[in-house]
Amino acid sequence: MATVKRPYTFVVLGASGFTGQYVVQEVARQQMNPELRGSAFTWAVAGRSREKLLQVLEKAAQKLERPTLPDEVGIIICDIINSDSLDEMAKQATVVLNCIGPYRFYGEPVVKACIENGASCIDISGEPQFLEEMYWKYHEKAEEKGVYIVGSSGFDCIPADLGVLYTRNKLKGTLTAVESFLTMNSGPEGMCIHDGTWKSAVHGFGDQKHLRNLRKQSNMKPVPVVGSKLKRRWPVSYCSELREYSIPFLGADVSVVKRTQRFLYEDLQESPVQYAAYVTVGGLTSVIKLMFAGLFFLLFVKFSIGRQLLVKFPWFFSFGYFSQQGPTQKQMDDASFTLTFFGQGYSQDHTTKHGKPNIKICTQVKGPEAGYVATPIAMVQAAVTLLKDTSELPKGGGVFTPGAAFSKTKLIERLNRCGIEFSVISSSEV
Repeated sequence: MATVKRPYTFVVLGASGFTGQYVVQEVARQQMNPELRGSAFTWAVAGRSREKLLQVLEKAAQKLERPTLPDEVGIIICDIINSDSLDEMAKQATVVLNCIGPYRFYGEPVVKACIENGASCIDISGEPQFLEEMYWKYHEKAEEKGVYIVGSSGFDCIPADLGVLYTRNKLKGTLTAVESFLTMNSGPEGMCIHDGTWKSAVHGFGDQKHLRNLRKQSNMKPVPVVGSKLKRRWPVSYCSELREYSIPFLGADVSVVKRTQRFLYEDLQESPVQYAAYVTVGGLTSVIKLMFAGLFFLLFVKFSIGRQLLVKFPWFFSFGYFSQQGPTQKQMDDASFTLTFFGQGYSQDHTTKHGKPNIKICTQVKGPEAGYVATPIAMVQAAVTLLKDTSELPKGGGVFTPGAAFSKTKLIERLNRCGIEFSVISSSEV
């Protein structure tokens, strides 16, 4: 972390974007946090338009009933295509909270500017290609500069990544495998997601070849399998514990958790955990609808014209789940998520040589609406953790997953206090 005093502790980059505005509100809310209130905490918003940034601050001031807020927050004008302006922004920040996506198009210039100018950076990307590429291109450079670049610090993927670590820490023995099941809960008006996430998915699935080539070129040795190998479920399977059908979760959780487990195994000599992620979809009717939607999506992303249509008409092709307007306040207020983890392993008096795992554990992470309530909470608390738990971070800096960066810190405690709750549901011997 930068030791030279900088004008701003946090800079929210892309503050006038759909997600950025909610991150601004969360930073303003956390100013009252005793951890920050007692320190010389200063912050700024950054983007292309001073007028839009002022509007975001005024909206936050109105919502939080803090009329003086716009006068308390700095404003930095910068453009993602202007490297000099990004350099000037990064020079003023201790930690940059980057909200500009899709990150595959706009993320790298920010990472580069932060590293070259000594600022740490947190993003909320759920794009495996971007996240893995930044590690290979910039980990050593970040390490040399002593700064921390921590990706996927929103709903993708803090609940999953830290949820696996929480499950491991709560098991009285050796955790060897975890399956997670995500359940999204909505109110009477249903759920909706801003089309920025949709665009990231369209371009990510349309360019999977790039990610496969990146992984092939890395030529990394596989992490050893400890205990019984975790069997993958069918593309559509029934979870008897939750009494719902499920499909594989296609977000970044598996990619990020695997990278965390590799770091913990190779750098900290900790026993690695196998992981698989699923999302519950309710009954058979929902399964059939999703199968048709998935077939349309996978067919269209293969072709340039198809991707253009998907990006132009997100509401139509996603059956109303994604829109250019994003969710209403009512939809966000009524929504929540539950991430349930089923883990298995070996008790303290058993080893992997004894055959099948002999203990199980079930944990949960629960939180408010995932995209624009839980994500800002997770991002801001990750930034606070970078600031406050410096002695518990990996030595020297680098490019990290949330689990790798924060496994020894108090981030889970902070999240619990802010409404993202980790708990043990059951723990018993088989």
